Amino acid sequence: MDENRAQERGAGPIKVLLADDQALLRSAFKVLVDSEPDMRVVGEASDGAQAYALAREAGADVVLMDIRMPGTDGLAATRMISEDPECSGVRVVMLTTFEVDEYVVQALRAGASGFLGKGAEPDELLNAIRVAAAGEALLSPAATKGLIASFLAQGGRSDAPAAGSAHAERLAALTGREREVLVLVAAGLSNDGIAGRLEVSPLTVKTHVNRAMAKLGARDRAQLVVVAYESGLVRPRAD
Repeated sequence: MDENRAQERGAGPIKVLLADDQALLRSAFKVLVDSEPDMRVVGEASDGAQAYALAREAGADVVLMDIRMPGTDGLAATRMISEDPECSGVRVVMLTTFEVDEYVVQALRAGASGFLGKGAEPDELLNAIRVAAAGEALLSPAATKGLIASFLAQGGRSDAPAAGSAHAERLAALTGREREVLVLVAAGLSNDGIAGRLEVSPLTVKTHVNRAMAKLGARDRAQLVVVAYESGLVRPRAD
């Protein structure tokens, strides 16, 4: 599923939508993205409502979404995109200054594929777009993943217990191997890394990941991580 994203999108460049209320920042991102032969900017939005509308109209593959915007913010827009069947192929990368860490968790729960600091280097931004377009999760470095795990365990929303119960029920549909793979995905391992750990082929791991995503209703690997923690299958380390 994740490796097939390129085929699903077709042979053309990755279509990127920029959503930020700062015009200057959007302009800088546009110049950077359009300088790459494998991606192009297909739209710009200054608020979440506009971002959602453009994500549908422009057929975006990846949305670089600011969390804080006037009116409809990035979290609400991300939730709207993730809940719209017509946007099933859209991946959202949240842009954050990390000033409020819990926003990161809310973004993942809303359906984001991950997050990126606004101060990231150009190569990091471009790599994030490619990673998201491929269906992978932007959940690194490890220290940040630990922070996310901590907030997930605390239950940042009032409906967290209900969500955990629902996830736990879905876990019952997984095979033992799929659960094992899910735990390793939550630990941040790639398909190759999981293959080495379990002594199987990356293709076999891909199959298990795809089946787990289908059974759990997860859009991508980031959502698998959320399910793994909220269901209690994986718990944050004490350190």
